[in-house]
Amino acid sequence: MDSSPLYPLRFEPIYQYRLWGGRRLSSLLSTPPPGNGPIGEAWVLSDRDDHQSQVVDGPLKGRTIGDLMAHFREQLMGKWASRFPRFPLLLKFLDAQEMLSVQVHPSDAHPEFLPPGENGKTEAWVVIDAEKGSRIYAGLRPATTAADLRQSLANDTIAEHLKCIAPKPGDAVFIPAGTVHTLGGGVVVFEVQQNSDVTFRLYDWGHVDAKTGQPRPLQIDQAFACMNLDVAAGGLVAPCIETVSPAKRERLFDCEAFRLCRLIGQAPFTVGATAEPRVLICIDGSGQIESDRISYTVGKGDTWLLPADSGVCGFRPSGEVTLLEIAIQGL
Repeated sequence: MDSSPLYPLRFEPIYQYRLWGGRRLSSLLSTPPPGNGPIGEAWVLSDRDDHQSQVVDGPLKGRTIGDLMAHFREQLMGKWASRFPRFPLLLKFLDAQEMLSVQVHPSDAHPEFLPPGENGKTEAWVVIDAEKGSRIYAGLRPATTAADLRQSLANDTIAEHLKCIAPKPGDAVFIPAGTVHTLGGGVVVFEVQQNSDVTFRLYDWGHVDAKTGQPRPLQIDQAFACMNLDVAAGGLVAPCIETVSPAKRERLFDCEAFRLCRLIGQAPFTVGATAEPRVLICIDGSGQIESDRISYTVGKGDTWLLPADSGVCGFRPSGEVTLLEIAIQGL
């Protein structure tokens, strides 16, 4: 076990090419995306074997989240140290200029569809920006059956059977595992999800991957096998206001895997928790985290992990700031 003390940790985004992506993440994150092609995702905290987030600065600069989990698990995870062998959440920004595939993620109730070491995938979106005409589909319209959906794949009418949201900045959309969903048309979202990368494509709008010249493969039978036909599953959620001072705290999501609150304020307030980690995402404004009498500058788009050992920290805004604070749940 490494004895070096932990401190609030900032991570470098990992950009991902996606044929449906754009270039708008360059205005949200301080690290510019590579090249000039479509960037659909920025993985801002990832403990995946093939994509490991790295600490940006301080004594632990360059070390990965997987390395920290191996050497500092108790200090980092607190009460969750014995529960999770890897960091259990995967956090991203998405820039969906075109429509993503209509897709389904399996739940833990479908282990036959989960590769070794994987788990189910419940996720949620907070809308950062939305162009006119953009849309989010989340869940099924009333009375839709599996037979209706299968027929719609043949005649390209699947959108008629999906609940449609005209997104606006600040909207919160919950996508429990098994929910049929997609988004696109010029929408940027922050995504919190279980640490899983299992997706079954149901329909792909006729997209052809410019890199291969071929349509992307579909997994229609697997998607239907994992699908939740309950029309109440998923969709737009109303914020629950927990406090209004010194910062407005709105609980957006509270499920078995994660809890996410939005904090908006101009006066100093507290973040973090005793004996468990928190993740902070700055989506607007800037400020400083104050921990152990040291200040850490936070800018728009930054991702910070507050280790359990840091406990409750202060946050001092520079003008009005909007943060997302994410807690791990015990799924």
